[in-house]
Amino acid sequence: MKKFDLEKNKALKLANDLKQNSAAKFGAAGAQPKLDRREQRRIDQEKGLVPFACKLDAALVKQLQERAAAHEGGMTEALAELLVAAGLTR
Repeated sequence: MKKFDLEKNKALKLANDLKQNSAAKFGAAGAQPKLDRREQRRIDQEKGLVPFACKLDAALVKQLQERAAAHEGGMTEALAELLVAAGLTR
């Protein structure tokens, strides 16, 4: 990778961090603090959760995101509920 590309990536990373921090200041004043990745991974492992990735149609993903936004457990719980309702057992 060229030095220019490295510097460009650092600048993009910095801009993204600034954008996220300013959004967190205004939007999530009373929200729960977000866990770091290691802590979240540890909690997920204790629950027996395993990461699973797949490719879906964009329209289906939009429907899933809307359903997950309304679901109190988020995307993971909404998908688990749909899979169990489809006849897959836990």
